[in-house]
Amino acid sequence: MLKEGITAKREIIVTKENTAKTLKSGALDVFATPAMLALMEETAWNSVQDELEEGCGTVGTALNVKHVSATPVGMKVTCETELVKVDNRSLTFSVKAYDEAGLIGEGVHERFIVQNEKFQSKADAKRTK
Repeated sequence: MLKEGITAKREIIVTKENTAKTLKSGALDVFATPAMLALMEETAWNSVQDELEEGCGTVGTALNVKHVSATPVGMKVTCETELVKVDNRSLTFSVKAYDEAGLIGEGVHERFIVQNEKFQSKADAKRTK
């Protein structure tokens, strides 16, 4: 059973592949906001996956994050997440990202527990409509 307090940490290095210029979220060679958001989502879902019933997973439903500082290519980015609220199948995480100089982003991320096969089938059925 999931309980508040689950934490996780993930580190990556900023490369040309995850810059704003490459991901088309800007024109500069700095860590892209979409890359930071993806890192936050990945860290959050991985933190709880092993605690879920077999066949279940989580899907992201909301992100409210500020990207407060730029990070150049070559620097390490560390993401930290904490599960701060469990409301039935709804999960709320505190998310933060740091580079070697300090905080670069923070906010709240919400996920929802789903049955993987049922969720995928429902999504796939949209193609036939």
